[in-house]
Amino acid sequence: MYNKDNTTISQNSSTKHSAFNICQLFPQRTEDECLAELKQYPKLYWTYKNWPDDWKKRFMEFMEGKKSLPLTYDPFFKKIFNPDIYPERLSRLISSIIGTNVTVKYIMSNEDSMLPSTSLLLLDIIVQLEDGSIANVEIQKNPYTFPGERMSCYSADLLLRQYTRVKSNLGKDFTYKDMRTVYTIVMYEKSPNECLKDRFANIYLHHGRTIFNTGVNLSLLQEYYVVNLDVFKNSKYAKDINDLNAWLSLLTADSTDNLATLISNYPWMESICQDISEYLYRPEEVISMFSKALKKMDENTVNFMIEQMKKALEEKDATISEKDAEIAALQAKLAALEH
Repeated sequence: MYNKDNTTISQNSSTKHSAFNICQLFPQRTEDECLAELKQYPKLYWTYKNWPDDWKKRFMEFMEGKKSLPLTYDPFFKKIFNPDIYPERLSRLISSIIGTNVTVKYIMSNEDSMLPSTSLLLLDIIVQLEDGSIANVEIQKNPYTFPGERMSCYSADLLLRQYTRVKSNLGKDFTYKDMRTVYTIVMYEKSPNECLKDRFANIYLHHGRTIFNTGVNLSLLQEYYVVNLDVFKNSKYAKDINDLNAWLSLLTADSTDNLATLISNYPWMESICQDISEYLYRPEEVISMFSKALKKMDENTVNFMIEQMKKALEEKDATISEKDAEIAALQAKLAALEH
């Protein structure tokens, strides 16, 4: 667990489950048994049959009791972390990332954002915390181009939205002291190259904020957190026992064996795994969640391809411009020699 200073406290082995039988939560079933159940609902079965093979396989592995739900996708995450039902879960997740105990008050609408809708997101939620601060939590499957510049824009959007709301509520009584910190939290399933260089090989949490070279202490309101889920899975520090690692282990858990290990290390995670397992008996909801996630993935794939094509064209244009400049320089040199 983390203490108040966000440092690691080793967990006494007596608090762990000595051996957790995951089959108690996820009973093993055959594919034929799962298909027979699904065929009792013709519309659901038709939906399932029209999925790509990899999604059918992923769904069936969950129904067979082999895999967890893919919690990094929006529909699944919001079922398990819904603050109206489980108010403490999202609060503890955000607290473990920013290293300060916070309480999520409610999820805010994205409709009043001044930024256009973005691509490549698996999850995008904005929450207001108890002290009035705002946190934007995103999970991205693939890294954007210009990740730092984009995070700056997200943060500026959050700050402006808070300013507009607080000033509207307080009217003439508003002062800038009423403003609170905005946290931009981006989790990557596949990290940007900037986070994969040798010295970052085992670092899966990066915290950033603006400071002055003189050390003058001004209360600036924008903080940034980058969580590299792929780095976490491969890091030797992922085995440390603390709250952050518990939540990241849950989000990256693939097999039910991973969940068994998670519960052994963090017994308090059993109730969350119990909630995941209950969807084994609600195939209609699981089908719906997979369908929504697949639709979003299709949109993201198209947007990602467009971004990559734009990037390639920009690089090509830059190369052409460089060649044009070289040609112009040579022509100028030749003209000078002729004179």
